[in-house]
Amino acid sequence: MITIKTDVEIGIMREGGKILACVLVALKSLAKPGVALSKLDKLAEQLIREAGAKPSFKGYRPSGAVKPYPASVCLSVNDEVVHGLPDERILKDGDLLKIDLGVFYKGLHTDSAVTIPTGNVSQEAKELISVTERALELAVKMVRPGVHLGDIGEVIQKFVASHNFSVVRDLVGHGIGRELQEEPMVPNFGKEGTGVVLEEGMTIAIEPMVAAGKGHLILAADGFTYKTADGSLAAHFEHTVAVTKDGCVILTKF
Repeated sequence: MITIKTDVEIGIMREGGKILACVLVALKSLAKPGVALSKLDKLAEQLIREAGAKPSFKGYRPSGAVKPYPASVCLSVNDEVVHGLPDERILKDGDLLKIDLGVFYKGLHTDSAVTIPTGNVSQEAKELISVTERALELAVKMVRPGVHLGDIGEVIQKFVASHNFSVVRDLVGHGIGRELQEEPMVPNFGKEGTGVVLEEGMTIAIEPMVAAGKGHLILAADGFTYKTADGSLAAHFEHTVAVTKDGCVILTKF
């Protein structure tokens, strides 16, 4: 069931989104070669709780997982697409890091993700980051009442393909609010004129996940991390947005 949020609820989500955005900025500043992923996780939880919020992901059991997610932030490196564990691995020069974060504030969730280069990365990695971030920007600009989710998915898919990359089809964006993942599902592919029609008051997380290779996924042995099956690099960007009368507002923008 798709839930329509009130102006008050959207206001709370905007406050939570500001907390999330500030934490993401801090994590991006710390994420450099030589830093352990676990250090980023500790900082994320500390900053979220100091702001009076809670980490959305800690204790959350994603679809297909055999146990709840044990950390506050998802950190995925290189061919890892999403849900990577912030363990004791050390970031190296040339790594491509995806930071995916959720914040639970006053009963409502927000969700956002960025991909950053760690030190000096390849030209392919730079282009992959740029294309994925631009795909999110194009998608957000389309959000307004009356637009089909298939319209948005088609724009993402065609833009990514025009740069010889592939959207990940096995995972999608989602509605968000009282629950971390709500209806509707928000695919990064589709056909114009199909899918759910957006209405004022809907809140959704749009999150292009893009691979340099084919985009097929495998689940790692840890039971959480999704990786590209062909070992190709992947990037991920995400914003939580609210559909407004005249368009949309990004709730997780710094």
